[in-house]
Amino acid sequence: MLRGDKIGLRARHEDDIPILRAELYDDVVNSSRSESRPWRPVTPGAQDSRLMVDDTEQAHVPFSVVELDGGALAGTAALWGIDNHNRSAHIGLGLLPGARGKGYGTDVVAVLCHYGFVVRGLHRLQIETLSDNPAMLRSAERNGFVREGVLRSSAWVMGEFLDEVLLGLLAQDWKPGTPRPGTP
Repeated sequence: MLRGDKIGLRARHEDDIPILRAELYDDVVNSSRSESRPWRPVTPGAQDSRLMVDDTEQAHVPFSVVELDGGALAGTAALWGIDNHNRSAHIGLGLLPGARGKGYGTDVVAVLCHYGFVVRGLHRLQIETLSDNPAMLRSAERNGFVREGVLRSSAWVMGEFLDEVLLGLLAQDWKPGTPRPGTP
């Protein structure tokens, strides 16, 4: 497990999938805001590619987010679009409704930066988020991400086009916080 100050990132467990599906992906508005594809219902028990883990997939590393105090599932996080040649990747996360507003997002981004820069040896990490997502913008900027641009009207969300903000962080500009890997 990779540890932050408040959360840990661990492998996805089979028990996590129904909770993540019910609290993140069955919520039409939340799912529509976090996915670049249209929401659609998934039959209970069906394989959901957003939640299943393929350990042979090298360009996508999914984690479950857990609270360090008690171990409760708090959400999902991933390094995705990993490009080993250009040494870059994207960061994504989704917190369960009960885990929001506790500073977990900032901690998740910090731990993903540690994983990307230290464990994977990447040079650049990138975040794309909707311009009206202040929690993600704060989490990114508190970890040193810089706004690099706005993709105007690039996301179709619940009947309207929204802007996306592109943020980037280079390894040389990253300032790690507390030690992260496996430390209590």
